[in-house]
Amino acid sequence: MPETLLARTDEVLAAFEADLAPVREPSDQQVMAMVQHVVLGLNEVNREHNGRGYETGEREQLCLYIDKTLTEAGVDVQALASRRGIGRYAITDEWRRW
Repeated sequence: MPETLLARTDEVLAAFEADLAPVREPSDQQVMAMVQHVVLGLNEVNREHNGRGYETGEREQLCLYIDKTLTEAGVDVQALASRRGIGRYAITDEWRRW
């Protein structure tokens, strides 16, 4: 994986963590806005690498990272997904292009 891809991915994920950290008991809308923001950021990183930045395993790891980060912040990702009528691991799908 190119160093620029790693550095840019780390920037996007760090911003996601920073956005999420101060929020206590976020609404579903707030959580999904943060998910959208991180996914769009990762889309941009992928685009910067000609749409081939992330391989299958890396895409899965990114999705798991988002899930884990939300869970560690106290978000019940399963309940959130259920309220939206989607599977737990589909919360990024609406915006994901990687």
